[in-house]
Amino acid sequence: MRRENDKVTVFDPLRKKWLVLTPEEQVRQYLLHYLMQVKGYPKTLIAVEKKIKVGSMDKRFDIVVYNRNHEPWMLVECKAPFVVIDQATLFQLLNYQRTIQCDYWVMSNGHQHFCADARNVQAISWLTDLPLYNV
Repeated sequence: MRRENDKVTVFDPLRKKWLVLTPEEQVRQYLLHYLMQVKGYPKTLIAVEKKIKVGSMDKRFDIVVYNRNHEPWMLVECKAPFVVIDQATLFQLLNYQRTIQCDYWVMSNGHQHFCADARNVQAISWLTDLPLYNV
């Protein structure tokens, strides 16, 4: 981290640039480091803040982790720490899911964390931890 013009910035190792450290960016960076350093998810198979088409609107997802075939595997929605993870957050994630089609869904505000196994849409289950990356 560093201070620039009265703003704290953080270097994003995936986007390879300095970003203003907003509350949501802080959660996003925490999750990125957790995914790569603790869970061992490959850095080269993680995308951050990419534009997608949701219906007729341009949106940006927070994080998508791809499998080794470069197919979307995990969709992550980040919120600022003061934003409660609720039904609206899930609906936002599901809107992105219609376009991206991932096996796992994650929602986090840095305090609340939810991960769903959505490989079988008829029997979605909520997990107590993120899945191992072995795909």
